Amino acid sequence: MSLSALPLSPARVFAELLAPPLGGRGRENEPVPGLLGGRGTPVPPGREVHVSGSAELCAAPDRARVSIRLGSRKGEAEEARSSVSRRLEYIAQSARQRGVQEENVTVTKDFSRVENAYQMEAEVCITFSDFGKMQNVCNLLVEKLGSSVIISPPHFYHTAESVDTLRRQVCLAAVGNTRRKAQEVCRLFGQSLGKPLLIREEEMKEWEGQIDSHPSNSSDTLTVQQRIQSATIYASSKIFAIFEIKGREKRKNKRI
Repeated sequence: MSLSALPLSPARVFAELLAPPLGGRGRENEPVPGLLGGRGTPVPPGREVHVSGSAELCAAPDRARVSIRLGSRKGEAEEARSSVSRRLEYIAQSARQRGVQEENVTVTKDFSRVENAYQMEAEVCITFSDFGKMQNVCNLLVEKLGSSVIISPPHFYHTAESVDTLRRQVCLAAVGNTRRKAQEVCRLFGQSLGKPLLIREEEMKEWEGQIDSHPSNSSDTLTVQQRIQSATIYASSKIFAIFEIKGREKRKNKRI
């Protein structure tokens, strides 16, 4: 699965670099506003930096399903079965030769009597993880079987594992961006970033396709790349974190 990072929106950074007075009181034992009072506001335990950040990632579909339909109507039942069976065997053989596993091929058959003839219909559904192989198989079947088969446009989708991976990675990317911003704030004031005191995911969004897709095109006229683009999943995560602030950064004095 290919993941690509999108531009990030600026993070809002709030930092408190001065420790509160001991006991929550200022000069001459006067209470410090907002720290202690009638409402029982707790005293902050130490110096903290509050940071919010976000990240966006996308994942292209990792599976495609193609449906191939075929049928035959003959005066004799065996002739109808034989006509369809030969084409089914050719389709299965073509898929195997190009590395498609048997468990990824599903075949359904329907046999019926229509007026004075026998009708045999079949549908082959093939799931591909390699889109190049998918196009090769479909092109070969069109070339060899022609109008005797009907191949549906590919349906692109994501496995549950790929969606879970995208959700984890976008959350971790947002956490990483948030931590780096907190480090930059601390360096700006000559401080060191300490351990995290709170990491909270405030928002998680997912959507499919891009805003600038082509709504005027019907699903039957979309190209393969347009179908992949339309099925691509995007995810964004917003993180709020609180980090401890250590003392000033230690700089080694080098004597020449």
